[in-house]
Amino acid sequence: QVQLVESGGGLVQPGGSPRLSCAASGNIFSINVMAWYRQTPGKQRELVATITSVGSGSTNYADSVKGRFTISRDDAKNSVYLQMNSLTPEDTAVYYCAARVGGVYGSNWDPEYWGQGTQVTVSS
Repeated sequence: QVQLVESGGGLVQPGGSPRLSCAASGNIFSINVMAWYRQTPGKQRELVATITSVGSGSTNYADSVKGRFTISRDDAKNSVYLQMNSLTPEDTAVYYCAARVGGVYGSNWDPEYWGQGTQVTVSS
């Protein structure tokens, strides 16, 4: 069992740079990949970024956030972060932290564990 708790969301002005945090607990050593997703009502859930749990971490980003968002890990704190820069209203969504403990071969996989989500609203 893995528990994930997000924090750092809220109301942000366009161009803002919040950092989302995700604290993991439980069987953290079973995690292969950590990920950030976002979802807006009426829109498809979007995979924002991933980072592997081994070594220094291998990262991947959605095209919509490349160059603006950075995912990172702090193993000492059992946490993963999403640094968000140059936000626009299009970034408004509920952001979810997620963990995959099974295999991640190919593209047909989904996280087994999810956080409660944190709302990020970009508006002036």
